[in-house]
Amino acid sequence: MLRSGIRNNRELVVRLYRLNSTTTSIKTSSTSNVNTFKTAVETAEKLVQPPAASKIFHDPFSIVSHEMSNLAKSIANLIGSGHPTLNRVSSYYFEAEGKNVRPLIVLLLSKALSKIPLEQRNRIKIDTFDVTDQPHYKGTPTKTSIAGRGVDDSISPLAILHGINPKVILDPLSKPMDKLPKFDAVNGILPKQRRLAEIVEMIHTASLLHDDVIDLSDSRRGRPSGNIAFTNKMAVLAGDFLLGRASVAIARLRNPEVIELLSTTIANLVEGEFMQLKNTVLKNDDTNVIDNDGEDKLIPQETGKVPTKQHEYSIQCQDIVDHNTNVDAAFEYYLHKTYLKTASLMSKSSRAAAVLSGSQDEIIEKCYEFGRNLGLCFQIVDDLLDYTSSDASIGKPSQADLKLGLATAPILFAWKQDPSLGELIGRKFNQEGDVEIARKAVEKYNGLDQTKLMAQEYCYKALENLRVLPESDARSALEFLTNSILTRTK
Repeated sequence: MLRSGIRNNRELVVRLYRLNSTTTSIKTSSTSNVNTFKTAVETAEKLVQPPAASKIFHDPFSIVSHEMSNLAKSIANLIGSGHPTLNRVSSYYFEAEGKNVRPLIVLLLSKALSKIPLEQRNRIKIDTFDVTDQPHYKGTPTKTSIAGRGVDDSISPLAILHGINPKVILDPLSKPMDKLPKFDAVNGILPKQRRLAEIVEMIHTASLLHDDVIDLSDSRRGRPSGNIAFTNKMAVLAGDFLLGRASVAIARLRNPEVIELLSTTIANLVEGEFMQLKNTVLKNDDTNVIDNDGEDKLIPQETGKVPTKQHEYSIQCQDIVDHNTNVDAAFEYYLHKTYLKTASLMSKSSRAAAVLSGSQDEIIEKCYEFGRNLGLCFQIVDDLLDYTSSDASIGKPSQADLKLGLATAPILFAWKQDPSLGELIGRKFNQEGDVEIARKAVEKYNGLDQTKLMAQEYCYKALENLRVLPESDARSALEFLTNSILTRTK
């Protein structure tokens, strides 16, 4: 697997070098410190605008520039409220320079899917509001038809949605949203896929506002976090508001399968956060939780009036058995939590992009697996960077996981070699000296190197998933972006 991945890397570098030869000088060196992830993102942000007729296309990342450059503005049209302070808090994180990886993936994948011949993209019929030159619903849609309406059109009357008479009261919510650019046959990205990219970033940003309150963060994207710049209460309410606005936009995609996928990601984010609160499967006792002061807190017991059965997909706690079994269970717990918190949104939005393209089931499944593997790789690298990066380089507090009591891959690998670390993990490193002991153990047992290898494995799986798509500049960009995640420094 490793040799295959290295070979894929070399082939990809050669391919991208040729594609970029007239626009970008790519310097490679074994000692180079260039942040290829940043380069990939910056170039990829140029990737949604079809080239001018007189200009030969060379840069694989110049395909989505228009959509990426207008992403924040388009989202602002979706989240506008009648309250100026709410507008300010809701748009706060969109003002700063973020990675925007999630919408970028959706747009690049949508572009790559458009290269599949139309006759092979007939799983669903695409209505006239998607694209006019593909098979669509025949006849004029009736007034009750939701398939024949665009992503900007409300289903219920605006006066009902907003509780006002839009003809009398001037309110941002009563104005029609800016129309998306008309579909361009050269570009291939559908309006609903563009809107999907915006929705994904809204959901992600809402989770950041909530996470920063939960984690007591003081910085995000190089400036004060939302909870510091405003208040905890405003940050939480703004996150809730973003999720509400995203839910409206999801409904207007008018595809039940996509609505189900995206709605589930919101629930997954919360489930993942609760898994992180518990941290590991070491303790079967769910009657106690750790409060903000690091103390055990007894929670109310069930009354029996409402059933609280766990879903079958839940990771079940293990009884204390042998050390290797405990470590394996902890890794399973960690990866499931990582999927829920990070990979779920990437994988299900990738699947949604494929569904909206009309692609067949095999393609849809591979797109989902691509997003899942990429998301796991992304978060594992994030957990790695928490040990190796400075605050300034990543734009948020570094080395915070251990301080928050989180057992991520580096310390789990060290625990596998040193069973005594289980006691520290179980108490969430809350005693004096625990964090330093854990850091030294990670270094002693090569926890970072093993974590990097784990990330590489998911990276190579994601690259393999992409091979189901036709060769194109968009697929090359996705491959380059996937590889660059391993070398990112922020």
